[in-house]
Amino acid sequence: MNVPRPSVGLAVLLTTLVALGPLSTDLYLPSLPTLARVFASDVASVQLTLSVFLAGFACGQIVYGPLSDRYGRRPVLLGGLLMFCVGTLGCVFAHSIDRLILARFVQALGACAGPVIGRAVVRDLWGASESARVIAYMGGAMAIGPLLGPTLGGFLTVLFGWQSNFVLLLLVAVVQLAVVARVLGESNVHRDPEATTPARMLANFRRLLADRSYLGYLLTFSFSYSALFAFISASSFVLADRHGLTPQVYGMCFGIVVAGYLIGSVASGRLVRRLGSDGLLARGACLGAVAGVSMAVLEFSGVHGVAAILAPMFFCTVATGLVMPNAIARALAPYPTMAGSASALMGFVQMTMAACVGIAVGHALAAGAQALAVAVALCSVLALLSYLALIRVRRAPGGPAV
Repeated sequence: MNVPRPSVGLAVLLTTLVALGPLSTDLYLPSLPTLARVFASDVASVQLTLSVFLAGFACGQIVYGPLSDRYGRRPVLLGGLLMFCVGTLGCVFAHSIDRLILARFVQALGACAGPVIGRAVVRDLWGASESARVIAYMGGAMAIGPLLGPTLGGFLTVLFGWQSNFVLLLLVAVVQLAVVARVLGESNVHRDPEATTPARMLANFRRLLADRSYLGYLLTFSFSYSALFAFISASSFVLADRHGLTPQVYGMCFGIVVAGYLIGSVASGRLVRRLGSDGLLARGACLGAVAGVSMAVLEFSGVHGVAAILAPMFFCTVATGLVMPNAIARALAPYPTMAGSASALMGFVQMTMAACVGIAVGHALAAGAQALAVAVALCSVLALLSYLALIRVRRAPGGPAV
């Protein structure tokens, strides 16, 4: 078996694969109001293109993880990328909102192969001790896509129409497919021939959910991401309708928020050896809760400027950058022989929870823009409560948290 060696080049490739899902969402965000006009649809239906994507992303991950534990990471990843290309073609040629929603679901089933298998490959090659640092730096690099995506998507929408966003995604996926086929070796040296049997899958998932620490990392990670997704799903409507921002300006505002995630991820990579994964996770959960509650307080105090949304959300995404890589690494660390399944379950719960939040926010926006602040605050507080209730920070005598 040609097992790849850990390298900067491999980390870059894995980063692009993990980023494919977020980029598939962030690039077309500025075009959501345009889609509502083009298809003569309401906000809730257009927002469903986001929530259905997350639903497909969740469903696919729960399958890809066990498949990669049994057959290996490489063939499953190649299959996922092919499916993503098919779904993206469907998006380009969609002539109704219903067809676009269906194509987005197929696109998501392919896109989710990148994150679930990318995280498993990191666990395969870098091991338990270095995974948090590598995932944190990958998260920082991955943030460049969402940082630039909405800005680029806004200009593409204005210059070439909403379909151009999906044409760009298709080109990215084709390049990824070619590179993976050529250079990525197989990293799974602990294949489990029983991994895809229903009994083994259920047993593995029950074992994971019965682990108090794994459950704590899973919920803290998922609620933190859900706060971010509440902003992703609602911000284009709130900022465009309430404040009249153009797609280009909205993309720039979104970039400011994503910069917080970049800062949090880079800080996590630099500080994890000194403060420990659990120490950074605690700080991130606390920061996120404070920032989320601040957004809600400003909203209900009548402070409705753009800065009242962007400033708290910036610190929420800093918190997410601290929480997510450390939660992933700590959750996967005890499970080297079932890293794919552990990663898949995290992705499934993360995306299912975020999809539910997105659907709720989409319907609640009809009653007012305060739905965004309420969702961000609620999810951020639940992330902190999950940490406090389920994760015990373990400290070596005189040493940092692990």
